[in-house]
Amino acid sequence: MQSLVGEIYEGKVTGLTSFGAFVKMSNGETGMVHISEVASTYVKDIAEHLAEGQEVKVKVLAINENNKISLSIKQASPPAPKTAENQGRKPQQSVNPQRNSGRNAPAASSKPSNVSAAPMSFEDMMAKFKQESDEKMSVLKRSGDFKTGSRRGYGNNR
Repeated sequence: MQSLVGEIYEGKVTGLTSFGAFVKMSNGETGMVHISEVASTYVKDIAEHLAEGQEVKVKVLAINENNKISLSIKQASPPAPKTAENQGRKPQQSVNPQRNSGRNAPAASSKPSNVSAAPMSFEDMMAKFKQESDEKMSVLKRSGDFKTGSRRGYGNNR
């Protein structure tokens, strides 16, 4: 039986490589799951997530002209439900206390946080990034920490 793009099949892991896993599906065909399609988190070592002989559900992503089948494990399973702990959580920014201490440290922003449960579109994320970047640049320019291309004290002193 021929695989159909978008269909989900049961399968068994037949081999592991550094870039993915080979899976023999219940219809008898074999396809490959790229390492980026194994889990919804970053996978450094595929052996930490899969083992040969393991039963998995796979979704057929594509079949190329050579009948090579591209599979996904992470798209075959429903997304994990969001917990109250994970909703609205932002990744923390690393702060270098030495850099932000002293007289030139920018004041803490008093703007309310706009946290929404809906995911932002790419355009919204880019607009937010641009606005935050412009604000940071204006703070740097006002504080005098912003230096143009010249480096003080490193010119030609002959």
